[in-house]
Amino acid sequence: MDTHSYLKELGFSQYEAACYMALVTTHPVNGSQLSKISGIARSRIYDVLRNLIAKGYVIEVNSGQYAPLPSDELVRRLKRSFHSNIDAFEDQIVKASQKQDFEYVWSITGYKNVMEKASQMIENAKEEIYIRLFPEANVHLDQYLCDADNRGVQIRYVAMGKIDKKFDIQVLHPDHGHLKQTLGGRSIEVIVDKSEALVGVFETDNEDASPINWTRNRWFIVANRDSLRHDFYHCFLEKILDRKQELTKEEHHIYKIIKEDD
Repeated sequence: MDTHSYLKELGFSQYEAACYMALVTTHPVNGSQLSKISGIARSRIYDVLRNLIAKGYVIEVNSGQYAPLPSDELVRRLKRSFHSNIDAFEDQIVKASQKQDFEYVWSITGYKNVMEKASQMIENAKEEIYIRLFPEANVHLDQYLCDADNRGVQIRYVAMGKIDKKFDIQVLHPDHGHLKQTLGGRSIEVIVDKSEALVGVFETDNEDASPINWTRNRWFIVANRDSLRHDFYHCFLEKILDRKQELTKEEHHIYKIIKEDD
């Protein structure tokens, strides 16, 4: 996207963008000179200049001579205007939005987009995070999880492979070795504060096109959070029944915490 296109996205007309950028390269100039530099017809150039002057983006420095608002000041004003408009829009849309007892389930595609959403959810977490990750996703989200842990958020982590143990409540899924084949890809589950869920499978050889579900639907969240809780039980049962081993003191502690997480 070129500079003219960015300015159009920020509220400039096509002629206003061309006029301002022409002035940035050469100023002060008169209307006739500006018409030639910008490619805007002389019959239109003065109307465009009047609009830019009214917006405070151009000044007449001498009689018939024009100069642009310095670029750093333009950027500052545009940022201020943008944030002001966003804040006003946020207030209005919150007031206008109807309260819904049912929240829809949305699909997010694109591996980068999903990781950005997951990191945003983790950054905004206040109380707890239930999470199940393969090592590939852990690389992207590890620091966000550590930051959340440091600010007191309770992390409940089911690792789907060789992932360093960094959290008190963290287990290694006993079937992680073949679950990727069973699932047809790598799953991701992030449940935050019992209020938001990101769940799905990055299909093998089709990660960027794989739809990952995001929602605030209460029942979807309850079901998936409960599924992750049962992953912890699965770990303990596999150790007791299949490997005929006793739980460690730490594992007994984790079991008690998860059981009380209703």
